[in-house]
Amino acid sequence: MPVQGIFGNTVELLGKTLDLRAKRQSVIASNLANVETPGYTPSDLSFEGRLKDALKQGATPTATPHPRHIPLKGASVSLDRVQGDLVQVTGSNMGPDGNGVELESEMGRMAENQIMYNATVQLLAKKFEGLKQAIRGTL
Repeated sequence: MPVQGIFGNTVELLGKTLDLRAKRQSVIASNLANVETPGYTPSDLSFEGRLKDALKQGATPTATPHPRHIPLKGASVSLDRVQGDLVQVTGSNMGPDGNGVELESEMGRMAENQIMYNATVQLLAKKFEGLKQAIRGTL
């Protein structure tokens, strides 16, 4: 049974955001690893716009896995197709060897991405804590 059908799109959206932030962290780490590679052009993973577009497109009806199952009311948004776009980052300070990695900029993007990842984890934990309290009846 799809989680989003039971709890809305929040859990699926937060989970997908965590996946994409982890991928973005890998891209930034790759840029930092190549800080001294001649001719290296840094990349970034852009996905926020794609997530917004997926949510705006609307919902697709949920299918019941078995004819005797009760269909879920409402619909789910398909976020699993969102992969993000790998884009080239053009820096203003190209090194003499053609390397475009700006160490300070990459470290700033890495810190920002880590903060956003941690915030998303906290939101997801709060969502599950609320569900746990609702199950226990302690709201």
